[in-house]
Amino acid sequence: MPYDLKPLDVDVETTPYLREPDHTAAPGDRWTLNFGPQHPATHTTLRIVLELDGERIVRATPHIGYLHSGFEKLAEHLDYNQYVTIVSRMNYVSPIANDIAWHTAVETLFGIDPTPRCKAVRTILAELGRIQDHLLSIGAAALDLGAFTAFLYGFNERERIYDIMDYLSGQRFHPDWTRVGGAMSDLPDEAVFRSMVKRFIHEQLPPAVADIENLLNRNRIFRDRTEGIGAISRDDAIAWSLTGPVARASGTRRDLRKDEPYLCYADNWDGRGAPAVQFKVPIATTGDALARYLVRLEEVKQSAAIIDQLIDNIPPGPMNVGDDGKMHIPDKASVYGSIEGLIHHFELIMTNRGWQAPIAEAYAANETANGELGFYIVSDGGPRPWRAKCRPPSFINYQVFPKLIEGHLLADAVAVLGSLNVIAAELDR
Repeated sequence: MPYDLKPLDVDVETTPYLREPDHTAAPGDRWTLNFGPQHPATHTTLRIVLELDGERIVRATPHIGYLHSGFEKLAEHLDYNQYVTIVSRMNYVSPIANDIAWHTAVETLFGIDPTPRCKAVRTILAELGRIQDHLLSIGAAALDLGAFTAFLYGFNERERIYDIMDYLSGQRFHPDWTRVGGAMSDLPDEAVFRSMVKRFIHEQLPPAVADIENLLNRNRIFRDRTEGIGAISRDDAIAWSLTGPVARASGTRRDLRKDEPYLCYADNWDGRGAPAVQFKVPIATTGDALARYLVRLEEVKQSAAIIDQLIDNIPPGPMNVGDDGKMHIPDKASVYGSIEGLIHHFELIMTNRGWQAPIAEAYAANETANGELGFYIVSDGGPRPWRAKCRPPSFINYQVFPKLIEGHLLADAVAVLGSLNVIAAELDR
């Protein structure tokens, strides 16, 4: 059952921040302000054109930014493994979660069920990515409101996760570790990996979360800047297709890990009757900036609990699916030591003849830190997607910003934007 956070003690209907803007004001009494793309509180290249009546926002027009990377178009020119290097850059705050979501969609298209070992490790990494994302979101939202120390508390622990990703894949920032049917490699040393993760969730993360809570939860300035600010109702959140913490802070009880379970969130994930990992879904009811902060903070704790259930129970066996379909690159020993392995490697890398893609289409989504991250793939049977479309949660959540900010003061724009945790590269279109 979902876990209910204690409702915040605020009357959204009567709070003075939400008085109706004066739409009858003469045009000469209003002025236009460009918020971003260089503003230090936007964290990205997005731009918001604000129409102001004094210091109160009458209208906000969001622009999705200037990245123009062509992420979706690049899928048509890269095979199903190569494209992982692109999707990890769509959300550079928790890139491993994007890697897992992409290959979940590809494996849905191919009809592949990853091995139990792969599912367990992917689930651990997905939750590390969620923690990684939430720590930056919480820290940056506080930083924008003047709480620099909270940002440092979160950033220090993000470095620990970077160390784990570096050990796993050889890259700190963009691990690009997943592959169709498995991963680029197995754990370098399972005991070392287990030790690093357990030390993080048991010794390093809890004090940092406690410090953030002690600094912000009862901080008068932080609460005044977030309580009752940018509120949205449950019905409106559903109507705007919001997902993730932004929706759950408004009382929307939806989490793909519970509603459409995958990996170790599903029962019998190992094929031998293993139960799904146990966790609670934090739900708030006021839908304001403070509620979004509290939901993310609780999700960090729940993610640590999920990891704790799996870290000592990673199944033995192969990380990749069998070689029958030749879906993954053979290990180095096979490539260097046998002609079969060398031919297999050559076919996948040089000719792409190893792929047996069906002529079909598929959509699959994961519950990432910002909400539902989904990929829709259309295949023509070739070695790469014919078309690939992404459902990025930041792009969907960002559209509600004008509704959230209308009638608020100019200073509230920073608080509301920070509570949405918009990632610039997810806005790329």
